[in-house]
Amino acid sequence: MPRPTVQRLSLYLRELERLAAEGRTTVSSRHLGTSSGATDAQVRKDLGFIGHAGQPGVGYAIDDLIVAIREAIGVHRAWRAAIVGAGNVGRALAAYGRFQEEGFVIAAIFDQSPAVVGRQVAGMPVQAMEAMPRAVRDGAIDIGIIAVPPEQAQPVADALVAAGVRGILNFAPTRLQVADRVATVDVDFRSALERLAMEVSERSRSRRER
Repeated sequence: MPRPTVQRLSLYLRELERLAAEGRTTVSSRHLGTSSGATDAQVRKDLGFIGHAGQPGVGYAIDDLIVAIREAIGVHRAWRAAIVGAGNVGRALAAYGRFQEEGFVIAAIFDQSPAVVGRQVAGMPVQAMEAMPRAVRDGAIDIGIIAVPPEQAQPVADALVAAGVRGILNFAPTRLQVADRVATVDVDFRSALERLAMEVSERSRSRRER
């Protein structure tokens, strides 16, 4: 499934869950498109990837569509994750309660600093890096979350892969080299802020030129 389709399915899912909480039972492709910035045709094409077609004049059954999308993008089950890095970003991620609501359980947190190891973060003890292989194995941890400085990110990724994780969410502003069997997603705050600054500047310049 194309990555842009997966990203849109995630947006559809959020809107469907919101509508379900309001007691709605059906939704149109137009509504999903408006809420996600997609066209009606794109919504229908995306939902076709997961084998769902709406009924003319009725739309899509919300509950059925929620189940189908969650299965398609892999969030129909709980995923156990470990954070590496107990600094500001790592602590914020560990304390973020919505992770568990969305099916992601933060099961462990690691750091290499002796000054940090043993402290409590979000109710969990910070473990030493040496404890990672056993903790990942015994805790059935699937995902590693990297929240360390860029110069430490690659060794941490290597350790996570060696420990047996199957996916890495990388908050360090650097490109990782990992085995093909391990999925990676980069979250680059600086790049996102720079893109936002550029768009704000362009819109301000456009208004001045009118």
